[in-house]
This record gives sequence, C-alpha cells and structure tokens, in this order.
Amino acid sequence: MTTVGEFMTTRLVTMDGNDTLIAAAQEMRDSAIGDVVVTDGDSVVGIVTDRDITVRGVAENMDPGSTRLNQITSRNVVTVSQYDDAVAAADLMRTYAVRRLPVIDDGRLVGLVSMGDLAVEREPQSVLADISADDPNN
Repeated sequence: MTTVGEFMTTRLVTMDGNDTLIAAAQEMRDSAIGDVVVTDGDSVVGIVTDRDITVRGVAENMDPGSTRLNQITSRNVVTVSQYDDAVAAADLMRTYAVRRLPVIDDGRLVGLVSMGDLAVEREPQSVLADISADDPNN
C-alpha cells in the first residue's frame, strides 16, 4: 500500500483568512503555486486557488485589494492523514470533486496532496503525470 505521506507536497504556503486577494495572488506568483491553504492559527479553514481568485473574486467585481480570503475560501475542507492509502485519497477527491487535500497529523497541517501528485505516483505514464512533474512555465 502506498501512503499519502510518501508523495505529498510538504512545501506549503499558508495565509490568514484576513489577507487580501492581491496578497494571495502575489504569493502564488512568487512561489510558483496555484493555491494557498487558509488557516486560523493552527487550524485549516479552507483553500483558495488561483481560479477562486478569478471566478469568485474578480469576476464578481470584488476589489482584490480589499477583499479578504475569508470571503472566497472553499470551506468544509476534506482532509487526509499522511498514513492514509493513496487510492483512498483519490476516491475522496472523486467523491467530493476536489483536486487538493490538506494532509493533517494530530490536528496540524503537514502537507498537501493534489490530483497531479496522485497521477505522478499512480500513473506515471499519463499525460497528467507528465504535466504535473514538469517545472512550472509561468
């Protein structure tokens, strides 16, 4: 059995829900990532993706300089343990129609597993795995 902890991403970027959309977009740009985990202290409260900023923020005519992440955060986050089976994590993604799962250990965020991570691990010859394994081009 392959566990989530064997291939999860541990290079995480977290932000407070009171941070602005601009701050999140700049962090994503600077870190070459497509999402930030929104926290309240040590607790994970949601995830904001670059798409969320575009669709839930900018497209709704929200001011990116004053709109807070709390206003667009995807809540009710489904999480996994680093000891969970990779197939079970993929099933959760399918069931809840999500592309990323925070990895929690003793209530603490320790990683993130994405659909791309699963593809690289489970189907290394797939197109998604090829794309996910490449360095960002932006």
